[in-house]
Amino acid sequence: MFEMFGNVAISVLAFIVALGLLVSIHEFGHFWVARRVGIKVLRYSVGFGRAIWTRVGKVDQTEFVVAAIPLGGYVKMLDERESPVASDEQHRAFNRQPLWARAAVVIAGPLANLILAFIAYWFVMMIGISGIAPIIGDVPEGSPAARAGLERTDKIISVNGETTPSWQDARLALLDAALNPDAAVKIRVKTSADLEVEKSLSTAGVNILQASGDPIEGLGITMWRPELEPVVGLVSDDSAAAAAGMLIGDRVLAINGVEITLWRELVNAVQPSAGVPLTLSIQRGSDQFDLPITPTSAERDGETVGLLGVGVAQSKSVTAFDATRVTVRYSPLQSIGKALDRTWDMTLFTVRMIGKLFTGQASLDNISGPITIAQAAGVTASVGIDHYVNFIAMISISLAVLNLLPIPMLDGGHLLYFAVEAVTGKPVSDRVQIFGQQLGLLLLGGLMFLAFYNDIGRFFQ
Repeated sequence: MFEMFGNVAISVLAFIVALGLLVSIHEFGHFWVARRVGIKVLRYSVGFGRAIWTRVGKVDQTEFVVAAIPLGGYVKMLDERESPVASDEQHRAFNRQPLWARAAVVIAGPLANLILAFIAYWFVMMIGISGIAPIIGDVPEGSPAARAGLERTDKIISVNGETTPSWQDARLALLDAALNPDAAVKIRVKTSADLEVEKSLSTAGVNILQASGDPIEGLGITMWRPELEPVVGLVSDDSAAAAAGMLIGDRVLAINGVEITLWRELVNAVQPSAGVPLTLSIQRGSDQFDLPITPTSAERDGETVGLLGVGVAQSKSVTAFDATRVTVRYSPLQSIGKALDRTWDMTLFTVRMIGKLFTGQASLDNISGPITIAQAAGVTASVGIDHYVNFIAMISISLAVLNLLPIPMLDGGHLLYFAVEAVTGKPVSDRVQIFGQQLGLLLLGGLMFLAFYNDIGRFFQ
């Protein structure tokens, strides 16, 4: 109970810190450019609702506010459309500024998030980010990876010419490459025989964004894990194993007469056997005996699976997994180029993902909300500062791209109005803007509802 409470507390704190930083930087972009083009800023607020901290600045008596609801923020500028403006200050009102100045103020928020992402990536690449070597695990028969000739323990060196020093790099490169329909992905690997070869993986007929779970598993590529011995290291209370009398340290030799030598063989035998009586051959010390047991049923990813209620014991093979850990680090100068590349690549990847969602080529299950983001924040913060900062960079890019969507109430909606004004020579009418705000509120409300729905579904799964 205390451990669960601690995990929730870490997730909430990490989420608030990350969101507060992202919102502060985004709104500071608007604020800084507004000041530079001569617009009077009335309030700079991080959060919505009741103010919990306020300070009045010396310049223009701007209010700097931290509000109670940390799910956004805003910069309130002098504007004749919102309230009367004294004649001696009308030249400082937002609505009186030339089109280029208004557009610069609006685009400065998303641009500030992209700059933050670049700085975060530069920092992470300079201090080094820990990860796992990109070694392939089991390759399912008939999968695109199997047809390409990829095998277990192959180490991915590059994807379409892009080097992949860690599993995270390989995963992102594979995801990006697989977004192209019917693509031929060039994967260079080092085999168990220490030979470097290039494989061509076809994505024809495969839509990784419509599948549940990890998208690249749809290609037949999973992360390598060491082969674990079928020795019990945990027996859950009130489980089928506990009821049958299974103990920690028991080794499973066979199930229904079929020899078991690896833990994954035990899992593969038990999962399809929900509610089906099994006979396990057990070695306990120097004794060997048969143990009848009936796996209980559980729902997992929409399927019914059998569970014994046991966990694997730590074994020597686990040290092999530790040996695959890597730290990717570059010099401060090299990190600048790498950070620019990563920011650009992630921005394009995010744009393409959103495009797939809007065109129906990607499942709406891929949309995540505050709960999932908070969980990711907590996990990355628990792993280390490198992963947490990397997480902030990715979310900052997502925030920038989402805000540039041409939806009223978002920065992209304002830019759309400005584009119309540039073509017609006159501002969009108040009536159209009010209708746009209502439509934007409806769209954003529906998107938020879907995000929460997906979050709650993942939580209970």
